[in-house]
Amino acid sequence: MQLSHTTPILRSFDEAKAREFYVQFLGFQVDWDHRFEPGLPLYLQVSRDACVLHLSEHHGDACPGAALRIQVDDIDAFHAELMARAYGFARPVLQDTPWGSRDFTVTDPFGNRLTFTNAIST
Repeated sequence: MQLSHTTPILRSFDEAKAREFYVQFLGFQVDWDHRFEPGLPLYLQVSRDACVLHLSEHHGDACPGAALRIQVDDIDAFHAELMARAYGFARPVLQDTPWGSRDFTVTDPFGNRLTFTNAIST
């Protein structure tokens, strides 16, 4: 037996802000979305390469304020890509950490913190 991929569920509150942050700023694509009926909370899957995230407006799915670490093979290029977009609500700073990685962190409009890094322990 072997465990495999995880899919984090992050709390969101506003579809337009979620799409602006995850799609327009971070460059994810929307894979699918679901509502049980119009006017009910949205459940949305976004992905970029092998990174898959679920965003949910359902109050029972997740609490705002989660923290994720996402490995990026070329952290400098990804940081430059985001900075070139001039997103008005995030200006991440790329830092060399004392433990030897290069990281930058962005916080989504719902308080979830995403740290992009060039090294995750395996």
